[in-house]
Order: sequence, then C-alpha cells, then structure tokens
Amino acid sequence: MPASSVPMTKYLISFPARAMQVPADEMPAVAAASRAVIIEAKAAGVYVFGGGIDETMAPVMVAGDGAVSDKLYPGSHLNGGFTILELPSRAEALAWAQKIAASCRCAQEVREFMYDPIC
Repeated sequence: MPASSVPMTKYLISFPARAMQVPADEMPAVAAASRAVIIEAKAAGVYVFGGGIDETMAPVMVAGDGAVSDKLYPGSHLNGGFTILELPSRAEALAWAQKIAASCRCAQEVREFMYDPIC
C-alpha cells in the first residue's frame, strides 16, 4: 500500500425488518430519501454493496459435503436491510449510519469487518 494511502475498513450498517415502522403512504418518501443517501455514498466512492434480504426466499444451510438443509444454526435470523461502506474511520461509519437512519426512519446497527490483507 502506498504511504499516502489511508487504510480503509468495511462497515456493515443494517437494521432488522421489524425496526422499520413506516406508514405505507410514507414509504415512497422513505425510499427516495434512502436512495439519495446511497447515491451520495456512491458519489463519495465509499459504497460497496447494499440491499434487503428477500424474506420470500427461505434460507438454507449448505454443508461442506454439499448437503442442503432447511435447518439453520440455532438463533440464526437475518432480515431487513443493509449497506456495506468502505471508510477510513469508525467516526465516518457512524456519520453515514446517522444519514441512513434518518432516511430510513429507524436506528441502524454498525459492525466492522475484520481486516483481511487480500481483500
């Protein structure tokens, strides 16, 4: 890495589906505000990936031998929306989470991915 480069960390900013309690008639405004934040993140060059879990598709577990099962790890449950941003600091991750929380009208959880030198 060049000496002038700032190490970047990937952050997961997410919320469970139950957290988003928005009246149906306000959803178009929430969607527009959320898209505006994502457009801003893309323009800033920090956006990696984002989306929502499709709850109409049941999750499965795939074993090392290729066996597929509908039995998941105990307590495992993932739904809602998430965004992955690559940022130079936790403070910036919290600032982006605040923007996302305001646009989605629900609090966001922030998690940091561990450093991987090959990614």
